[in-house]
Amino acid sequence: MTSENYAAYIASLPRVLVGAAALFRDAEGRVLLVEPNYREGWALPGGTVESDDGESPRRGARRETLEEIGLDRELGRLLAVDWVPGTDRPPLVAYLYDGGVLDEDDLKAIRLQEEELLSWRLVPREDLPDHLLGSLGRRVLAALDALADGSGPLELESGRPVG
Repeated sequence: MTSENYAAYIASLPRVLVGAAALFRDAEGRVLLVEPNYREGWALPGGTVESDDGESPRRGARRETLEEIGLDRELGRLLAVDWVPGTDRPPLVAYLYDGGVLDEDDLKAIRLQEEELLSWRLVPREDLPDHLLGSLGRRVLAALDALADGSGPLELESGRPVG
């Protein structure tokens, strides 16, 4: 296969988006959510992995956390990988990492990326479905369960466990 043929082959392959986020909690178990200014609903600190630049999902989650909330933290274990089909976008593979427990000093150090985020808040588990839409809400609840029982990483499809 020539390099031209190989390039054409690669260009013909399906496209998939990759996202990565961190699941941060406080001492009471509330989840840190951020409010984007570019879409409905709340989110976790995270975003698109810059895979064209060689960025891995873990590095992407850490970079996005630093950019969005100003915290540069080593992330813990992988909690879940979620396949989310798209109707108006390519499919998304979303990686979710344990961000750990934030103490009062960490919370005071949060600095929002004003270009993308309006606010942040800590939300108890029972209120998460009111803030996180669709597969993201299911993904976060599944990841909290994995944290609680020490299982995972989870394989999810649209936030629902597979198998």
